[in-house]
Amino acid sequence: MKSISWTIVGMLLCGFSLEAQTNKKMDSLQVAYEASTDITERVELLRDMFNMQLYMEPGEAKNIALKILDISQKENYANGIALGNYGLGNYHLITNTPDSANYFLKKSAEISLKNNFGNTLANSISGQASIKGDRGDYMGAIKLNDSLLPLYQKLGNYLNYGIALGNTARFYNNMGQYDRAMEGYIAALAVLDTIDEEPFRRADIQRDIGKLNYFQGNYEKSIEYFRQALAIYEETSDNLYQSYVLNDLGNAYVEMEDLDKGLEAYQKSRRISEEFNYLDNTANVLANVGMVYRQKGDLDQALEYQFNALKINRTNNSSDNVVSVLGEIGKTYMEKNDIPTALRYLNESIALADSIKTGYYLLNGLNYRAKAYEKNGQFEKALEDQKKYQALNDSLFNTEKSKQIENLNTYYETEQKEAEIALQQEEINTLNEKAKVDRLTKGLYAGGMFSFIAVSGLLFFGFRQRMKKNRIAREKQEEIYRQEIAHKKKELASQTLHLVQKNTFIQELKENLENIKSSPEKFKTEFRRIVMLLRKENASDKDWEVFKTYFAEVHNDFDQKLKTLYPDISEKEIRLAAFLRMNLTTKEIAATLNVLPDSILKSKYRLKKKLDLDKDTDLITFLNTL
Repeated sequence: MKSISWTIVGMLLCGFSLEAQTNKKMDSLQVAYEASTDITERVELLRDMFNMQLYMEPGEAKNIALKILDISQKENYANGIALGNYGLGNYHLITNTPDSANYFLKKSAEISLKNNFGNTLANSISGQASIKGDRGDYMGAIKLNDSLLPLYQKLGNYLNYGIALGNTARFYNNMGQYDRAMEGYIAALAVLDTIDEEPFRRADIQRDIGKLNYFQGNYEKSIEYFRQALAIYEETSDNLYQSYVLNDLGNAYVEMEDLDKGLEAYQKSRRISEEFNYLDNTANVLANVGMVYRQKGDLDQALEYQFNALKINRTNNSSDNVVSVLGEIGKTYMEKNDIPTALRYLNESIALADSIKTGYYLLNGLNYRAKAYEKNGQFEKALEDQKKYQALNDSLFNTEKSKQIENLNTYYETEQKEAEIALQQEEINTLNEKAKVDRLTKGLYAGGMFSFIAVSGLLFFGFRQRMKKNRIAREKQEEIYRQEIAHKKKELASQTLHLVQKNTFIQELKENLENIKSSPEKFKTEFRRIVMLLRKENASDKDWEVFKTYFAEVHNDFDQKLKTLYPDISEKEIRLAAFLRMNLTTKEIAATLNVLPDSILKSKYRLKKKLDLDKDTDLITFLNTL
């Protein structure tokens, strides 16, 4: 017991020590600022104070940026005006007001370009690249960001060079190009590991690697990186990102179905967010906690957290989050079997989502409301919402696929141009080498023709080998692109076929319902037909067979490998293994197979036994090796 008490005291003292050091440094900077009369020195001191406060006390950082702007405008000091605008842009970036951020960053860039302020110009462009990325223009963000690399090298600013590498990796990650993203993250860490300044930048990269693993379903690995990032954020008193990464940790634990650890991480994130008034993150965490309590079956507690999240989002004018939380409140009331209240919140969520054109939240609302109508016996309305859901889902799917194909084509064209430039450079190098050979020939001629021929032959062989190597590398890269595009086309074909089958089913269901409506005396007969139709659709293996065909092509005959290794494995077990191989969660698999999550957990346990895996071997990790 004593050792535990001392550990807690040690942690508290460490926290107080860090805060005391920060306050002491801020006080000394303030004293120096008040004593100074030189505008250049005063702006530099305020800039240092801004950097210290930005992630700890954003509101205070904003006031400092305004002060930089004020004193610089009075003295007509261009460098300070550029820095003040850049500071305000940064403040709006981290407080999620991108339009304001873009306004101030553009202003800063214009002043910096006019006055040749290299660092401030580069940093302002970097901020604008981040905004492009947040809006989904990843290739635009990458081009803008990559244009900064030679500028940072020229300035000798290797900290920002490493940050820029990490930002480009983040954009590739968002595009789903995980290999390029990981290469970029590793390159960024290689630079940042050599720099003592701003260690939280390393933590940002570690958090990004954690998120990459999270979205690929490698939850244990993601937790490892999130914890490394958290340690640095704690060491540097970076309160904002502590709250973010604790929320990330909570998400990973919940996906692993460790709800208690998930709640613990969420509550830590909430305490920090509330203390420093990070409203967006506070609301997000409260909503996440509400969903966990709903999973646990404590619906009243879930509603309490969800209503608190809704209140903050309404105050903060965060429309997307208001739509999302309204939908989740509606779903919770539906699980309480309070359908009228559920419909009230779902109607509000859908109306708002439609007005602000946020497709994915509208999709969720329609899905939840269709289930609420179905639960309430309002089958016509349920069918109407299901049709709207299907039409919107199809539209969003096509838009997303078009965007992915467009990004892929842009990426392919960029790589082709780079390959052409590399080839031209190689030809230039070849000509230069040839010129060297010509000069060498004159020197060697007196020494004998044999030496000349030997040297020329070796050089020519070297040139040919280098050209051949470049050609092979380029052909390999082009083949990868062709395979990626072919894979996307297969996905699209599979989804289209699935949609046709579902639409046929919905049409049959609609006709049966119309028969009941026009001839009530046929109710019993038609009702039995509807029940049989639903059973047939649930029991149908058509979708599975189509899915299995494409899955086998993409994952190298996964089902055949399983059958070869385990001849007694059943078709249902292969289906479960395929879904696990795709990193679907237990909840998602249960919804797909129309069974309870507990049933999936038992099936996973039985599958692990069937595959003869020991207790320490992770089932999903094993399936990923096949």
